[in-house]
Amino acid sequence: MSNLVEIRDLRVDFPTPTGFTQAVRGISFSLGREKLGIVGESGSGKSVTGRALMRLLPEAARVRAGALRFDGIDVLNASERQMRDLRGGRIGLIMQDPKFSLNPVMTVGRQISEAWLAHQKGGKREAREAALALLEQVRIRDPQRVLESYPHEVSGGMGQRVMIAMMLAPNPDLLIADEPTSALDASVQAEILKLIEDLVSARGMGLMLISHDLPLVSRFCDRVVVMYAGQVMEELPARDLHRARHAYTRGLLECMPSLSHKRARLPTLSRDASWLEPRA
Repeated sequence: MSNLVEIRDLRVDFPTPTGFTQAVRGISFSLGREKLGIVGESGSGKSVTGRALMRLLPEAARVRAGALRFDGIDVLNASERQMRDLRGGRIGLIMQDPKFSLNPVMTVGRQISEAWLAHQKGGKREAREAALALLEQVRIRDPQRVLESYPHEVSGGMGQRVMIAMMLAPNPDLLIADEPTSALDASVQAEILKLIEDLVSARGMGLMLISHDLPLVSRFCDRVVVMYAGQVMEELPARDLHRARHAYTRGLLECMPSLSHKRARLPTLSRDASWLEPRA
């Protein structure tokens, strides 16, 4: 299986009043047409990695890599025109909360149609028909009504389905889902994840799922990359996450509450300075 994404020795620094701070510190991994989970605490560099691949970081950020490629395209040296074709075209990005991602003064149908027209050939009528079909694909019960609705008129779960429809409009090869269910309740989370799983499988896409939820990732993904302080601590098959060997991964798992194994107090994560040492 050929890789869609190849990342080798990626480093991302951000300027501060006292110099540059390292957000991502020499990470390496690859991704094919599979479901890859990236987990870790807030600030571990998960989202920065996804945005670096799409070259969506602030201009002040300093990005270096031995390799940062999407389907053979050198992202660091690609022209802005090439990147516009990749962003939203071959790579879709689903954000955490649709109410901050959807335009509040445009109808759902118009926003999906714009996404379709940006990367497909056709007129407004074809775009509207495509938008309606996409809403049906993401299992919205009354797609015609939602097509004419504004973002504030739909629920959080429905808004996330709209975001997924927009990202699917250009028929991408890779979907980056950055905490796509964190703003939703548990029952809606399960529906959205099942929807993403079905669509990824049906379309043969690659998926990069960024999440804090280790049990979810272990059930949903094929492989897992565990990040801490901008570095990869461990990479393993998702089904083997409960057998993780690195102390950081073990610590994350042990800090999670369980309904089946009651404990008087949850342990806290003990950090080791050696985790911050450069990794081979």
